[in-house]
Amino acid sequence: MIHLGRGKQRKKRAAVREVSLLDQESGTYLKKWTGKLPVALLYPNKYSVGVSSLGFQLVYSLLNDPDDLVCERFFLPEDVHSPLRSFESGRGLDEFPLLFYSISFEHDYVNIARLLLSAGIRLFAESRENGPVSSASPLVIGGGVATFMNPEPLAPFTDLFLLGEAEGILPSLLSILLKNLPHMTRAELLLTIQKKVKGAYVPALYTPRYDESSGRLLTSTAVSGISARVTKVIVPTVKKAAHSQILSPAAEFSNLYVTELGRGCSRGCRFCAAGFIYRPPRLWDADAVVKGVEERNAAVRRIGLLGMEMADQDELENLSSYLLDSGCSLSFSSLRADRISGPLLKLLANSGLKSVAIAPDGASERLRRVINKNLTESDILLAAERLAGVGLYKLKLYLMIGLPTETYQDLEEMLTLIRRVKAVMLPLGRARGRLCEISLSVNCFAPKPWTPFQFHPFGGGGAVSEDDNSAAGAVKSLNKKIDFLKKSLRHEANVRMNHDKPDNVLFQAVLARGDRRLANVLALMAAKGLPWKQAMRHEGLTSEFYAVHQYGVNDYLPWNIIDHSIKQSYLWTEYQKSFQAETTVPCDTSVCRRCGVCGD
Repeated sequence: MIHLGRGKQRKKRAAVREVSLLDQESGTYLKKWTGKLPVALLYPNKYSVGVSSLGFQLVYSLLNDPDDLVCERFFLPEDVHSPLRSFESGRGLDEFPLLFYSISFEHDYVNIARLLLSAGIRLFAESRENGPVSSASPLVIGGGVATFMNPEPLAPFTDLFLLGEAEGILPSLLSILLKNLPHMTRAELLLTIQKKVKGAYVPALYTPRYDESSGRLLTSTAVSGISARVTKVIVPTVKKAAHSQILSPAAEFSNLYVTELGRGCSRGCRFCAAGFIYRPPRLWDADAVVKGVEERNAAVRRIGLLGMEMADQDELENLSSYLLDSGCSLSFSSLRADRISGPLLKLLANSGLKSVAIAPDGASERLRRVINKNLTESDILLAAERLAGVGLYKLKLYLMIGLPTETYQDLEEMLTLIRRVKAVMLPLGRARGRLCEISLSVNCFAPKPWTPFQFHPFGGGGAVSEDDNSAAGAVKSLNKKIDFLKKSLRHEANVRMNHDKPDNVLFQAVLARGDRRLANVLALMAAKGLPWKQAMRHEGLTSEFYAVHQYGVNDYLPWNIIDHSIKQSYLWTEYQKSFQAETTVPCDTSVCRRCGVCGD
């Protein structure tokens, strides 16, 4: 018998797991390398999360469509001691001259640094050799929704960002790369891309300038001959909705076929980045959605829909009828409480769902006006009644705490709402011999770029005392609110509550509002394993500076390097309206010209 050392045993187990996962997938690209340009596509989280990402799958498909490219995926290893290998062929990252990464969440930023370091790639773009791009000195290209909210914390690691929707950027980029990669130096290639590809952002061509006394970012200056800001790219319409390319039982949402109804959202919730960075909101034609669904294997019956929040009643009912007739079941993240009726209810009842989620988000009706949610208590109670009426007795409610102007009176109103929801659902459940359950998911508000609340401090500005504007005070205030809700619900039968950790959300807010100086923090965390607060102290940076700062209408913000066509004055006006609990009607792109995206 041959005995392997511990390191070799770990590597062998990891290889066996990856082969097993690959064998279980459907829709994988397995291409030969001969005569093709190798492209690595990195997802900075575990396989189960990455393979569930529709955006990641879309980019994987687009990069494999050209005959002269071969794209293979890399995920964060389950075992930190496992070697970093491509999912398809087991090759190392050092065999790929082009490294694309797709990132959706701020907490995954440090994993980008970990992946690059684990492959022996120079972490900072400025230290990479300025010769022709090669597998020994690859081009690092970033994309994903987090990068076109604010790419700056990752800018020092990244040669090139693609800001916007992949279908509108990748064809022109790949054409330039295939033509010029062997013949140009890195600097020449990047300058060419910056000038010719809409949505391309080369951080090395832009220099941030800071105020010497306050440390605040004043502006960012571009080299001569390129635009001062980078315009985000959108896809106006599609013939076929984006949909799952790969299915896997090991995915976070096992063997779920996902398709999108559109992009963006017309509602304009003031905390929600997706409702602003994907403007104008686009609802795909019903035929395009059906074409996306029809591309699935006929044996796949679980359908996940993205964008249900902005679909109108008729669209939802028609699509629900189609899915019912096709024998499909439905899955989704959450439903608009004022959109639950008709065929959609029947589809939900037939889908075998264990629970259904709706998102009041604001604790009180006043707060829901503050955030422009436009949901009343009556909407929520009617939705609960209708869901229980068709046999869906487990209801999940999403709630945010730490919103601007929030008080304990708002939280008390949420507790009253939960009791009223129970009172509505309980008799309907008892009539069928079933127990009704409510799950409350409490999440801390973090200010996000390109939203009206981008100006607002983390913690909602409500520290434990009025004279305490520290990050620690904000965290303490949020923890007190969580404890208050826990104690209030302790003896409430069949009501469960879970919550995130305010300290973790504080770091999310730091990264969301961050600038390039945070790259050194991420590098220390990745290379030396330092906790984020220790890494911040090492760099002389504070959470207050990034997360708890109150911005003004004329401040230059780190993410202003991107042009989303949204007027900062519009976001400020929406922010000011929130303090009066004034709502704004949803976008109507045929007539609305308020924000600037559709012109003045």
